This record gives sequence, structure tokens and C-alpha cells, in this order.
Amino acid sequence: MWLFYAIGSAFFAGVTSILAKCGIRKTDSTVATAVRTIVILVFSWIMVFVAGSQDQITGISGRTLLFLILSGAATGASWLCYFKALQIGDINKVVPIDKSSTVLTILLALIFLQEGISLPKAAAVAVIAAGIFLMIEKKDVQETKSGRGGWFLYAAGSAFFASLTAILGKIGITGVESNLGTAIRTCVVLVMAWLMVLATGKQGEVKKIGRKELAFICCSGIATGASWLCYYRALQEGPASVVAPVDKLSVLVTVAFSYFVFGEKLGKKEAAGLALLTAGTVAMALM
Repeated sequence: MWLFYAIGSAFFAGVTSILAKCGIRKTDSTVATAVRTIVILVFSWIMVFVAGSQDQITGISGRTLLFLILSGAATGASWLCYFKALQIGDINKVVPIDKSSTVLTILLALIFLQEGISLPKAAAVAVIAAGIFLMIEKKDVQETKSGRGGWFLYAAGSAFFASLTAILGKIGITGVESNLGTAIRTCVVLVMAWLMVLATGKQGEVKKIGRKELAFICCSGIATGASWLCYYRALQEGPASVVAPVDKLSVLVTVAFSYFVFGEKLGKKEAAGLALLTAGTVAMALM
């Protein structure tokens, strides 16, 4: 069943990117992240009580709690980078770079979680890496070096912290029911997001969020909550080296919706990269 949860995670994550993009056209990305985290927190704790796992809180070990907190902190950092990149860059450019965390996650899982390294897995990772490389345009990297492509740095930061999230989350989620683990992590993300709002003096902008954008931000929070619940249930039952790449297939959902919603199209090179990314991920899932 973990594979179905991973696929569900990918779908909801793809929808999240589109809804979030719609919600940060005028709203500051840091403020939007903090607001949507409230929605996710409420959603995740409702699921805890529905699953009846709230009684397990007192039985959580110190080690499990530590890794859940670290995973939440990594998630918060990844989010802040990701939604800033989404706000100032094209979604079809930001998402593939963010998904490059797949390669690092797979390598870390195979090495540190001892999920086994084989020639077929190595070949699949290489195919995924090649696909991501094709989806990143050379001019984007050049713009970053010249100081005009700040979104690229934010997207790269998002990818780095996302890979840490998966590994730390895998370790922490093994000692607790997945819904409860997700809710605890969300508490950490909430604190981190609002600290960033206060640190940058943007708390006054919360009242300025338009109703339409607020609706999109809240919907993106619900989609993220659903994605998380599926993702960490999949991590709990399946290997991180496979769950992570399957989850990243959300790029297919994002690309499809971005075409119809924003009119963003992929070039031939980017389309070939997407095909390789998909093929490598499917191969990892079947191994």
C-alpha cells in the first residue's frame, strides 16, 4: 500500500504548487507560507484524532522527537526557499530544480539508511539526474551568476533542505504513528515560519492579503496536508530511496496544470528531461 500513498503524495504536491503560485501573486511568500502552515497544522491534528493516535504522544522517545523536530526545521527552510522561488520565477523552471532533491535523497537513503545499492538503482538515479539537468536551462544558471536569477538560488536551497527532510523524517517516523509524526513536524514548521515573518517585520502584511489569494493559500495548505499525510505514511512503510522519487512525480501534475492555468509551455529539451525524470522514477518504483 505504501506505493499508493506515495502516488497520492505526488498528486497533492503537484496541486499544491499551482494553488500556492496563485496565492502569492501579490502576497509576500514568507507571509503566505506562515498562513498556510496554520491550515496544515489544523488539518494534520484533525487526522491525528481521527486516527486515534493522540494517546501515543507521551510514549514518543527522545530520539524520535529529535529527528521529527530536525525534519520539521528542514521542511520549514525548504518551504521558505521554495515559495520565494515560486514568487519570483516561472513555475516550470522552479519545480524541476526543487525536484533535484530526489537524487540527493536517493543517494543518502542508499548510503545512510542502508537500503541497498545496485547497478539498476544506480542507472535509474543517473537517468533521473540527466532528466533534471535537461530541464534546467543554461541561461538560468548564468542569470544567477550575474545576480539576475535569484529564484535559482532559492530553488536550489529548497532542493537541499527537502532532501534532508526526507532522510530525517524517515528516521523520526519509524518510532511514531505517521499522522502524529506529521502533526508534530508541522508544529515546528509553524514556529519557524512565523519567526521568519516577525524577523522580517512583515506581520502587518497578513491583514493585507486579498480574499481570493487567501482562499488559494488555504487550499494549498489543505493540499499540502494531504500530501504530507500520504508521504509520511509511505515513508513509514516503504523504502525512502523509492518513496522520494515517486513523490517527485508531482512535477507531472504541476507541468500539466501550469500549462492550462498559466500558459507555461515546455521546450523540446525540457520535455525530454521530464520524460527521463519520469522513466527513472518509474524504474526505481519497480525495483
